[in-house]
Amino acid sequence: MRGISIAFLVIGIILLVYGLNAGDSFASNVKEAFTGTPTDRSIWLVVTGALLAIVGGATFFVGSRKVA
Repeated sequence: MRGISIAFLVIGIILLVYGLNAGDSFASNVKEAFTGTPTDRSIWLVVTGALLAIVGGATFFVGSRKVA
């Protein structure tokens, strides 16, 4: 279970970084200039990365507690 938690945490952080970098891309800046929102791809990467990082972190730290 700890391996899956660590994998979710690492993948979530990687997706979050990619999403933040995609939000600073030229295409995202052009779309944001016209519509006021970044590209859908960058939004999905950030949201998915954040959720995976939260789930992975929560299951790693909270799931590691042993109930007596």
